Amino acid sequence: MTQIGTVPHHPAFADGHVAVITGAASGIGLAAAKTFAGLGMKIVLADLAGERLEAAARDVAARSKHGADGVRAVPTDVSQLDDIRALEIAATSAFGAVDVLMNNAGVQPGSSILGATSDWRRIIDVNLWGIIEGSRIFAAAMIKTGKPALIINTGSKQGITTPPGDPAYNVSKAGVKAFTEALQYELRNQEGCKVSAHLLIPGFVFTALTANGRTEKPAAAWTSEQTVDFMVASINAGDFYILCPDNDVSRALDERRIAWAAGDIIENRPPLSRWHPDYGDAFKQSVADL
Repeated sequence: MTQIGTVPHHPAFADGHVAVITGAASGIGLAAAKTFAGLGMKIVLADLAGERLEAAARDVAARSKHGADGVRAVPTDVSQLDDIRALEIAATSAFGAVDVLMNNAGVQPGSSILGATSDWRRIIDVNLWGIIEGSRIFAAAMIKTGKPALIINTGSKQGITTPPGDPAYNVSKAGVKAFTEALQYELRNQEGCKVSAHLLIPGFVFTALTANGRTEKPAAAWTSEQTVDFMVASINAGDFYILCPDNDVSRALDERRIAWAAGDIIENRPPLSRWHPDYGDAFKQSVADL
């Protein structure tokens, strides 16, 4: 680890280094871009084309010691392979080797088991394939530099405990978890590789994705900035699983929920037994001491 002030930082979070962030026009992605710019990094923001992306680039440039020269906005639809390839070319052409890749773009239009195929495909193409292809396209060059670097993939607690209500989203985020675990295994076993992968697992964060028409942050939610601060501190500590609490759910409660979900298999309970009439009370009793 290097030192920035009195706080140890991962070597990738260094002045002059390059960060590429998808889903960067708002929410966690924009908060990450601002945080990284504050560390002196050069930033490539990727999101759908439009004023939101351009406004985000101006906002990040205002916080960067490099000004507008240290920021690029690259219109990108991560569900399109050619767009991700073009993003990698644009980033390296502008600033050189990428030190931090944050695959953060995600959508949640809602889904049901027998709902529209188009909803399922859009969610999985963006949330899962965008992360798979983003990691694969950027990783080779990041490994080749021989420098410490990071690939941060945004998952979800819904990909671990898979609550009822939005199955396509759960499937996509479960895939992100499995892919990122496999990615980190491959990276750590490749000789000379100094790139590491990390799984960001946000709690309840007030973003455009979760606002549902609300204009004020609910008391239970964290801000995007809190989430990114927790993410950076967790990476600095060497964590792979970045399991974020929020103002309503503690780490301890998350752990009990995750353990209960795994227990469905171990104890041969019905799937999603937390929401089953024969097991719901037992789950509530299991967390009553928290």
